[in-house]
Order: sequence, then C-alpha cells, then structure tokens
Amino acid sequence: MKVLIACEESQAVCIAFRERGHEAYSCDLQECSGGHPEWHIQEDIFKAIGDVDWEWDLMIAFPPCPYLCVSANKHYKINPSRYRLRLGAAEFFIELALSYIKKIAIENPIGVMSGFYRKPDQIIQPWMFGHPETKATCLWLKNLPKLVPTDIVDGREGRIWKMPPSEDRSKLRSKTYTGIAKAMAAQWG
Repeated sequence: MKVLIACEESQAVCIAFRERGHEAYSCDLQECSGGHPEWHIQEDIFKAIGDVDWEWDLMIAFPPCPYLCVSANKHYKINPSRYRLRLGAAEFFIELALSYIKKIAIENPIGVMSGFYRKPDQIIQPWMFGHPETKATCLWLKNLPKLVPTDIVDGREGRIWKMPPSEDRSKLRSKTYTGIAKAMAAQWG
C-alpha cells in the first residue's frame, strides 16, 4: 500500500507503516526529524498529492493546529486580525479532506473544524494506546474504520497541557504517540 503522511516531520506514523511493510512517506515543508530522509518528501503537500507518479492508497494528515484548536480562541480577543489565519488554516484542512485519495484520516485537537467542516468521526486519547496521558485528539475519517483502543492504561496525566514554555514547545506538543501510530498502521494498513 502507498501511504502519504501529510504534515509529519517526526515520521512516527511513517515508520510504523514501514515496519509493517508498506511504502510510506512523510511529507512536510520542514526537514524530517525521524531519521529517515529517504522516506521524506520535503515539499508542499498538495504537490505530493497531485504528482502523477504517485497513486496514494491512503493519506493520514496532521494539519498544523495553532489556529484551529480551541486553545487559540483567547488570541482572537487580543488580536482579531488573526482570524484570517484561522480561515486559511480551515481552508487548508478542508482541501486535504476533499483530496481524491480513496482513504483519508485527518488528525487535529478539539477545535473549530466541527463548525467549519463537520464533527469528527472519533475522539481518541493517548491512554487508549499505551501512554498514561490525556490529549483529546479528533479524527475525521474517509473510508476508514474508527481506531480500536489497543492498550488502555491508568495513571492518566495532562503532561502535554502542562508543558512549560519553550522555543520548540509547539513542535513537541504536536508529536504523534508511538502507540497511536502503531494502531493506525496495524488497523488501517
């Protein structure tokens, strides 16, 4: 199966699919940090989607969430002009969702896409896949089943929410948990 992992620099999902024998590629404008540049397409995602040399069977997309998540709402009162950025981010998300690829999953935190697009098909948590943390994550699915929890754990904590400010906080907060990546590869591959 040819799998495109959109907006993924960490390569967590790409690696999980590769481990199961799929031809998977991460795609992001940033360089990859997962250690496999040979599996990384560093270009605009829509160029990769439209490239006639590729016929993608599945796309899993992780569009940037700073303007789409509910935690961004506080910034719009302070600076209403940022709302244009939210509209652009929503348009980007919808364009991914409407891609011609037969099977699509789009991941994002709880946010505004329920109003701009539609409600998510599923909300998952890291603790459902072997990580003792909370981080509600929405999935919008096209021709894919809901993910089935693989390892429900106790001792749940909001570690991501409590992460202190830092230069790379946004990037660290957006990393995909390996348990979720492996569940995606096992259940959707």
